[in-house]
Amino acid sequence: MCSSAPPAAYRWTDETGGAAGSGGQDRDGQRRASTDESGRRRRLEYPPAPEPLPVPVVDNHTHLDFRDGLVEVGVREALDAAEAVGVHRAVQVGCDLPSSRFTVEAVDADPRLLGAVALHPNDAPRYAARGELEAAYAEIESLAAHPRIRAIGETGLDYFRTHGEALSVQADSFRWHIDLAKRLGKTLQIHDRDAHDDVVRVLAEEGAPERVVFHCFSGDEALVRVCNENGWFMSFAGTFTFKNAAGLREALAVADPGRVLVETDAPFLTPHPYRGRPNASYMVPYTVRAMAEVLGADLAALCARIGTNTEEAYGLWD
Repeated sequence: MCSSAPPAAYRWTDETGGAAGSGGQDRDGQRRASTDESGRRRRLEYPPAPEPLPVPVVDNHTHLDFRDGLVEVGVREALDAAEAVGVHRAVQVGCDLPSSRFTVEAVDADPRLLGAVALHPNDAPRYAARGELEAAYAEIESLAAHPRIRAIGETGLDYFRTHGEALSVQADSFRWHIDLAKRLGKTLQIHDRDAHDDVVRVLAEEGAPERVVFHCFSGDEALVRVCNENGWFMSFAGTFTFKNAAGLREALAVADPGRVLVETDAPFLTPHPYRGRPNASYMVPYTVRAMAEVLGADLAALCARIGTNTEEAYGLWD
């Protein structure tokens, strides 16, 4: 069950400004495409608000600095909208220097946020190509020292968008971030796209930090069992609800319940039936309800477990 409209802050009217059909701003100031990867035009209206959850949960991974849709929503307004449907806190994630700086500013501005900072596996080679990688590492390490920055991430391996010689830079960057997480006692938040075996191998070679989160978990039952054995957290996103995601639903069924988290990866990965439209933290309930249905679990009990797991992964918000 849901309302017929998005939260007020996400509604586009003639008075909100901007042009209908325009995309938002991404972290580099570029417009997110108004078409999807197949070239089809995206709907840019935000989806309706879901029915509130019976017990609050945390959006384990969001990008409040990424812009999409027909309106620009501030940090406070985004968190207010999420809190109204039972998503009372969030982890804001940096992917490069601008978004990591934004993350530190955001966690200082609103106590409902904790943060993560890193160079994304697709961004590290770009810094290297400009001769700026070492300076970028130094700034990430400085930003990561902030007490409300609880994770190093997102970092990892991405074999979908990075190829050739840049892969070696990506792997070295992953190793550097693992070391940073261990030195600072932070959680490691992993981006793993088409690279499951190598991500696990690098973690084994380097020695994983005490707390590891597979953001937007995309693995199969084999990876779930590795995560279970190592005590690594698995964070499920809107992809879990997609019609072609039977493998993810099978994976959740064998995941250690004490290692399951939920996230949006907003503004990406909007859950079914709104796939392709802009995403936001207020949409987490759609994914949690789908998880409860697959597990045959009581919704309130699942929310409570996710809340406990999230505090184990990142510590207390207060």
